[in-house]
Amino acid sequence: MAIDQYRFWTEWSEEDGEWVGLCDGFPLVSWLEPDREAAESGIRAVVAEAIEDLVAEGKPLPEPGVEWPPQVLASQSQETG
Repeated sequence: MAIDQYRFWTEWSEEDGEWVGLCDGFPLVSWLEPDREAAESGIRAVVAEAIEDLVAEGKPLPEPGVEWPPQVLASQSQETG
């Protein structure tokens, strides 16, 4: 599925007091939730819907990002040990 080519992550937003879910190919899209897992599920769902809409309209999908924010790389490093 096209969604697997994108990278998803969550960050704590001090300003919003919630977790924000983000996706590298859709930098203008985010999802806020008080629970980290819910933020990741939410961003995945909204990106999946956006992909479905783009495909249905015959539009190209955004390219996955090649540069990720430093905090994402650090988070991945901590998760993999």
